[in-house]
Amino acid sequence: MISLQIKRSIRLPVDRSALLSAAQLTLDLLGPDRASDVGIVVGNDALLRKLNQQYRGMDSSTDVLAFSSGEIDPDTSDVYLGDVIISLPRAEEQAASDGHPVADELQLLVTHGILHLLGYDHIKTADKKKMQAAQDKILNTLGLHLTNTL
Repeated sequence: MISLQIKRSIRLPVDRSALLSAAQLTLDLLGPDRASDVGIVVGNDALLRKLNQQYRGMDSSTDVLAFSSGEIDPDTSDVYLGDVIISLPRAEEQAASDGHPVADELQLLVTHGILHLLGYDHIKTADKKKMQAAQDKILNTLGLHLTNTL
């Protein structure tokens, strides 16, 4: 199951189904073999800054954070992969500067965050290439042709 929470101060400028579709496609193509759950939260820069400071020691906002869980639901045996937290203002800024719709940027950030929950990273060059290829595959399947997104 994918849960999507929009913080009260946020007015989502796109249809929720676009974000849910990106999340589901990412799980379908690259997720674990067992049923899995993900939480997605769309908030503001203040929320991302607070979480970034609290959990990463970085006193700045960012576009997306991913918090892995890996817990197993004892009732269903589904794995809870974790939470993806997205800054809507940052997504809007990045979409404007890159010249594509906010919906595309939000789908990119959902995909990017879930890939992190699935163990992908982009610190080392080889890992970055793997993650970029996985991300490109999902975005292309969604009909989004964004380049150099890591």
